[in-house]
Amino acid sequence: MNGQLLIGGRWTDGATSEALKDKYDGSVYGAMAAASGEQVTAAVSGAIEGQRRSTLSPYQRYQILAQAARVLASRTEPLIELMRHEAGFTRADGDNEVRRCVQTLELCAEEAKRLNGDMAPLQAGDGVKDRFGFTIRAPRGVVCAITPFNSPLNVVCHKVGPALAGGNAVVLKPSEFTPLTAVELCRALLDAGLPADLLALVHGAGAVVGPQLLADQRLAFYAFTGSTRVGRQIQAAAGLRRTQLELGSIASTIVCHDANLDLAIPKILSAGLRKAGQVCTSVQRLYVDRRIAGEFVPRMVEAARKMKAGDPADPATVIGPMISLQHAERAQGWVDAAVAAGARLLTGGKREGTVMQPTVLTSVRDEMKVVCEEIFAPVVSIVEVDGIDEAVAKANDTAFGLAVGLFTSNLHTAFTAARQLRFGGVHINEASSARVDAMPFGGVKDSGFGWEGPAYAIREMTEERLITVAY
Repeated sequence: MNGQLLIGGRWTDGATSEALKDKYDGSVYGAMAAASGEQVTAAVSGAIEGQRRSTLSPYQRYQILAQAARVLASRTEPLIELMRHEAGFTRADGDNEVRRCVQTLELCAEEAKRLNGDMAPLQAGDGVKDRFGFTIRAPRGVVCAITPFNSPLNVVCHKVGPALAGGNAVVLKPSEFTPLTAVELCRALLDAGLPADLLALVHGAGAVVGPQLLADQRLAFYAFTGSTRVGRQIQAAAGLRRTQLELGSIASTIVCHDANLDLAIPKILSAGLRKAGQVCTSVQRLYVDRRIAGEFVPRMVEAARKMKAGDPADPATVIGPMISLQHAERAQGWVDAAVAAGARLLTGGKREGTVMQPTVLTSVRDEMKVVCEEIFAPVVSIVEVDGIDEAVAKANDTAFGLAVGLFTSNLHTAFTAARQLRFGGVHINEASSARVDAMPFGGVKDSGFGWEGPAYAIREMTEERLITVAY
């Protein structure tokens, strides 16, 4: 498969071509067309011209996005196969990614029809009569979407979909690890009737293409999911332009003494280990009330041992490979360093190539990298605590604040903790990675700001304009 560029409404080859290798066995499955500096400039220029010429009505945008959902659903099997190569997804992970993307497109389509402003209360002012006012939502212009490898279809759609629904054009720069999945999403949108000049696609290393996109003052809005380090660079370059930044995370989940363990353990393991733990909301810190640790920990470890890691083509595999050997070696090194410093390895800790076994640690300390930095691997560290107050304090003791989970049977505990936990999302009787695509999703502190979720993102990607009328 060849991952071409989409520039000025036309598919084109890049300045260079880079081989793409399967994340499990290293075999070549395709090629990525890397854009030159001139091609990146041309992509932005084409999108600006396309947005200027666009006459699509909200209803037409609805029709296109709804049809794109149907087109994408009809291509489920090829997409699952592609993401197995590109992202190392198991069949379950790939199928879930496609189904969620279809739903996200449907949600974006509906939001295109109901993007309205509000009446302004002009007559609340003294002496105002024969005058009324209202706001409308207008496109910002061209949205630049820069997306990660760990959700190569649905996160891309969470940025591209609301932007198009709001009447913007889009320049998309996907992860260089997963470029072909982004190509297929773009093809689905074009096959659904989207004017090709409203969408540009450029490939290449983030360190090369990213700075050029940030320097281009013609781009009106940046939507980014990735590291806090890069997020800071984007915000600094954006200046007064708007951004939506979903950044780093060290996600926690808390298990209270009165939690339903039959409910909690499967959800925690899924949240911590699916997609090889490469999710920004994966359970990394697991705070367990000391009163139930003697029962909880052995049950969780036993269940983790049953989760097969290996070839994502094997239907029995639950945990596929990590995105690269370098990422896997880094995670292995952090685990080894923690064990050498006194952490106890309850299960896992081994790696074959890019595949890391599901790993559970305990007796960890705050300064260990497995605790204080985002590991982005199938590794969970259990910390025993003396009650909810200590758990909340420890969960909050990080620069990040994307999502947290809390398992309890006590509503008072749940709502009190929810007010105290400084995270963008607090999920009661769910793990930290619980998400429904219709809900608002975003972080606080070093995890960024702004919302994903079509109804919320579309408002960020449009600007409000006041209109007043005297008569």
